[in-house]
Amino acid sequence: MHSRRSFSPWRLLIAAPRSGAENMARDVALQARAARTGETVFSVYSWSRPTVSFGRNQPAIGFYDLGKVRSAGLDVVRRPTGGRAILHHREVTYSVTAPVKDSLSLRETYSQINRILQTGLSRLGVMVEAAAPSERAVVPSTRPCFQMPAEGELIAAGCKLVGSAQWRDERALLQHGSILVNDDQSSLPGLAANAGSGSETIAPATLHALLGRSPDVSEVASAMFDAVRSLEDAHASELAEEEVREEALEQVPHFLDEDWTWRR
Repeated sequence: MHSRRSFSPWRLLIAAPRSGAENMARDVALQARAARTGETVFSVYSWSRPTVSFGRNQPAIGFYDLGKVRSAGLDVVRRPTGGRAILHHREVTYSVTAPVKDSLSLRETYSQINRILQTGLSRLGVMVEAAAPSERAVVPSTRPCFQMPAEGELIAAGCKLVGSAQWRDERALLQHGSILVNDDQSSLPGLAANAGSGSETIAPATLHALLGRSPDVSEVASAMFDAVRSLEDAHASELAEEEVREEALEQVPHFLDEDWTWRR
């Protein structure tokens, strides 16, 4: 048993590409499932259409232009977790849902999940480290999430590769994040409501740049699942998406609600 293990048992889910609303609904359903069953699920998924996701508390109206977003052929969704805007297209998304342990803080669970991500990425041939605290506070803007790492987010060669955020209630947590395969994030400032807003960009790290190729979702999932089994639960078993699909579909209308998506 790993000395830092705190979640048990683990299940592993690779989901079919879904819309933004369906992906977020499934993560919320998995969080509810964690509270009910006591199981932790590590899932890996992709998006059926290029989709901009806003952070839970990120202002949208007055910052982003819905007309520009639609003209670019992008869907929009708001995440149940925090952070700034991400374009989900040429990337791989992961999520972890787990019952909350009273003895473990958000920082401790974040660090534990980071160890899985770091181990999984190392199996792909990518070495990453956690970003140090920044002296600059993050303010609302149209700057891409990947322009600047927050404390603890994973960087390679000084640039952000994995963006993550966690949300928890009294019973269960959801942490999910994006692992960039290629860089689409620099297009986000072009969707700003005000010309020139957030125009400064810093290129993030990508798996393609670091590896010289673009691993697919199944390869990333395999590396992450191996990391779960080596660090947390050697007997982690697969979870079929169908087991949570009905509950997830009940949550979809919330994530299709434009009042929620575009709220200030």
